[in-house]
Amino acid sequence: MAMIGAPFLQWILRRNKGGGGRGKQPGARDGSRERGTWSAGATRDSEQVRSSSGRDGAFAREAAKERMRSDDARPAGAARAGAAKQALLASRAAWGKAGAAAGRPQAADGAAAAERQTASAVPAGPASERSGRPQAGASAPGEAPEQAQPRASAQADAAMRAAASGATASATSSASAADTPAGAPKHAPTPGAGTDARPSGNGKKARSWRRPLLGSIVLLLVVSAAGLGLGAKWVQALDISKLEHPLPEPSLVMDASGKPVSQLSSSKIVPVQLDQIPLDLRNAVIAVEDRRFYDHAGFDVLSIGRAVIRDVKTGSLKEGGSTITQQLAKNLFLDADKTMSRKLKELGYAIKINFTYSKDEILELYLNSIYFGEGRWGVEGAAQQYFGKPVEKLTLPESAMLAGLPKAPTAYSPFRNKEKALDRRNLVLSLMKEQSFISEADYAQAIASPIQLNTNNGESLKGKHPAYVDHVMDEAEKLYGFTEQQILTMGLRIHTSMDEKVQQAAEEVYANDALFPQSPADQVIQSGIAVIDHRTGGIRAIIGGRGEQVYRGFNHATELKRQPGSSFKPLAVYGPALERGYTPDSMLYDGELDIAGYRPKDWDGRTRGQVSMREALKSSWNIPAVWLLNEIGLDAGIDFVRRAGIALPKTDRSLTIALGGLSEGVSPLQMAQAYGAIASEGVLHQAHAITKITTKDGHTLVEATPASSQVTTPTVAYTLTTLLQDVVASGSGRVAALSDRPVAGKSGTTQLPATAEFAEIGSGGSKDAWFVGYTPELTAAVWLGYDQTDRKHYLTTSGGAVPAQLFREVMARSLKDVPPSAFPVPEEVRRAMEQAQQQAAAQRDKPGNGNSSKPSLKDIWPFNKGKKKNDD
Repeated sequence: MAMIGAPFLQWILRRNKGGGGRGKQPGARDGSRERGTWSAGATRDSEQVRSSSGRDGAFAREAAKERMRSDDARPAGAARAGAAKQALLASRAAWGKAGAAAGRPQAADGAAAAERQTASAVPAGPASERSGRPQAGASAPGEAPEQAQPRASAQADAAMRAAASGATASATSSASAADTPAGAPKHAPTPGAGTDARPSGNGKKARSWRRPLLGSIVLLLVVSAAGLGLGAKWVQALDISKLEHPLPEPSLVMDASGKPVSQLSSSKIVPVQLDQIPLDLRNAVIAVEDRRFYDHAGFDVLSIGRAVIRDVKTGSLKEGGSTITQQLAKNLFLDADKTMSRKLKELGYAIKINFTYSKDEILELYLNSIYFGEGRWGVEGAAQQYFGKPVEKLTLPESAMLAGLPKAPTAYSPFRNKEKALDRRNLVLSLMKEQSFISEADYAQAIASPIQLNTNNGESLKGKHPAYVDHVMDEAEKLYGFTEQQILTMGLRIHTSMDEKVQQAAEEVYANDALFPQSPADQVIQSGIAVIDHRTGGIRAIIGGRGEQVYRGFNHATELKRQPGSSFKPLAVYGPALERGYTPDSMLYDGELDIAGYRPKDWDGRTRGQVSMREALKSSWNIPAVWLLNEIGLDAGIDFVRRAGIALPKTDRSLTIALGGLSEGVSPLQMAQAYGAIASEGVLHQAHAITKITTKDGHTLVEATPASSQVTTPTVAYTLTTLLQDVVASGSGRVAALSDRPVAGKSGTTQLPATAEFAEIGSGGSKDAWFVGYTPELTAAVWLGYDQTDRKHYLTTSGGAVPAQLFREVMARSLKDVPPSAFPVPEEVRRAMEQAQQQAAAQRDKPGNGNSSKPSLKDIWPFNKGKKKNDD
């Protein structure tokens, strides 16, 4: 038993050094670390006891002393090692006495025989007893067990107390680190503590590789679980709300007949529903892009594995192994860079999309957003681009060709390389056959079909008639409260007053540079025209400028503000004068004039003393106009202009408005609307482009109700029309005349600013040139000039030249197939003319009277307001 005490004490000391198994009492097991190896270690200890008991006891003691000497060599110091040695010897002596009292064999000569006798006298019992392990409480011969056990326990306890009290903390640490003496068992059980023993020797070697392996497995499982948890939270946090909104659907601009003439869109996608996409096209895309689309969870492990192998071989990240779901995620949420972080994000988005949407929904989103080349996104745009037909009408060969494009749209474009496109299409067909999407017969028939492109029928409406469309958007926003985003994405049907024939005629004219003065290289001579139907106010055509047009760029027909020159005279002077009783033949002053320092001059620098109103307007004399406005009163002119739809600021309360000298100016559309009131018998119909706005299903959202107002009487309007007809027939507007129908109108030209910059140019240049006129069907206003006028950029033409010619060209083409008609004559004027004719006829029939000519407006005008003092 003395051989057992030393290892036991060493174990106790080691436990104290290591913290006693996290605070456990000495002798308690260390949990799972020892679990599963305890019994094997105890068995080996028992075998060591049996083998050592048959040896010479002196040899065993000598070995123990040698072991203690090795302990003394530890760096703890001689004093500490001696204390540990004395404690160990005391423990051995105590355990020897206890073993003798219990009747156990001693380590001396004949010990083996005594052990065999004891074993043969004891009946079969537990395995620990059969293996020779000491039993707590065993009694010596002739002594009751209950007497022997307490004595042995007391002796062992005394030995342990002595050892503990004789060793310091550092000695304990040194002793616990010492190995067990040779030939002694590694551990001995505490008396009364059962049969447990500590593992030793081979058990430690077994644990030397088991524990790291077990720890690695546990660590791997923990890390994997943590990674999966973090990954799940990351995927859950990804924002795919963009998919919750429907794809933007373009709005269409319709002309007056209800025909689509332009497309408004913020996107290059024209979305269609999945049931509108042919099954052959869906299957073709699945066959070539993602054959396991309906089987995987958004990502395909097999495809990713193959891609990784190829990437490793090539040392790049070119092979993505992306599924349709991953491609959708990349198209909508990610950049196109080929990095590992982007691929991980793509995978995360794909997983979330797959758990949020059905496979059919994912396929529909994908087919509507993928790029097919030639600037086309989505299957509908691709079908129109390559085959000139809606996607639902595609054939099997056409579907296969489109399905092959997304991998490399430029390389496989049939417009660039028809042979490559054909090979790619046939590959898709073979994949479809291989995956049983089509039969052998379908494959044979499709592969024999050539690629037939049709680019003429699929012309996009996007970008057509930009100036008109820009004005439509302005109206929708300002008058009806739509936002630009709503207009571009809600799939609206915006019905307008556009006459596409008139619009195209104006576009053709403005595309002909020969009709315009030659422009310098650094700045083009600009122009704008607005054409309206004066009977309704509907805008038939708008040209916003020359050259390349940009989205919602500056519109010279609707946004321009320039001085109108003499084209303003009918509105500010002659119209209100006719309302106050002046007639076309009323004589007006044309001489030197100075009104409060304002000294107007005629354009030819001469004066004629007096001229009729008709002559003054026809020749565009300036002095008579200013004199007449001063006669009728400035307020009369401003009021007539206001009624004609042009509000003048307070800064324009000046006689200069008689010649169109305005502080802010007007636009061609404003002038067309004002002249339209004259053409429509004195009634102004508000110029408008939009007539109604509906959804694509026909539900009306807006119904336009343009305002109308009476500017003047039909008689005044008709009289003013006859005066403006004379301007075109024989006056300053002769260039605007049409051979087959009546035209009324007035030119306008503004002078260069009276500054030192333009002093050398004199009267040879002008800043703005206008012509505003109308036929019985249409009214149009044309402006010509530079955006930036300076000494190098000014006009050398007048309103009666280039602008009048542009008016004539646009009207001639617009009214080419329209039968000519005359200006309507007001009923009041018609009755007056009939009455005058009857009177003239009666006078002619009197004896002695000669033939009388047809009465003129001079003859019938006095019935309205009476003659003014300056009438003849």
